[in-house]
Amino acid sequence: MPLYKSLTVDSKTKVLIWNIKEYINDLKTNVLLTEKSQVRLNSMKSELHQRGFLSVRHLLKEVGYCDADLFYDHYGKPHLKDGKHISITHSYTFSGIIISDEVPVGIDIEKQRDKILKIAHKFTPIEEYKTIANHEALIRKLTIVWGAKESLYKIYGKKSLLFLHHIFIDDFNFINKKTMGSIRYEGQTAPYGIHFLEFEGFTCVYAL
Repeated sequence: MPLYKSLTVDSKTKVLIWNIKEYINDLKTNVLLTEKSQVRLNSMKSELHQRGFLSVRHLLKEVGYCDADLFYDHYGKPHLKDGKHISITHSYTFSGIIISDEVPVGIDIEKQRDKILKIAHKFTPIEEYKTIANHEALIRKLTIVWGAKESLYKIYGKKSLLFLHHIFIDDFNFINKKTMGSIRYEGQTAPYGIHFLEFEGFTCVYAL
């Protein structure tokens, strides 16, 4: 089974990434789904989404959990029954989870695509990036910013945040592979550490 990466962020936090290479039937092997999860899987029209869903259950197994240990609140945010914090992501052929014993966490994996240039103005002040002349570097940077904002949105876990007006990411360089971000909402500011890595045309960002 292709566990792609396992990262120990600190003594209380782990990131696991799966490279989804298996067929559906292979991913169903040795995974026991709850009735609710089985219904959800059956309702997915895209095989890509089904494979992502099942690969996440294999990631849970890697850290000693099963599907029944996971539940979602009415906002759609995932939780573990033992009280540890979890965030989940999948994009095309990669999926990932981050689990922390103590602090809220968020994770996002995105494929690096030209499409992000068309939507960038919706989630970040695009004028801040006009000095980046290199096309590839611009796509990479915007993908990191999007992933960072998505990770913070997942930490907050409610539907009221706007990426452009409530979630902010400090400038960064690619070498450091980290930056800071914040959620500013209803008169309060909450800062978070942001980390990112790039692989095979994908970007993974996680926040805590």
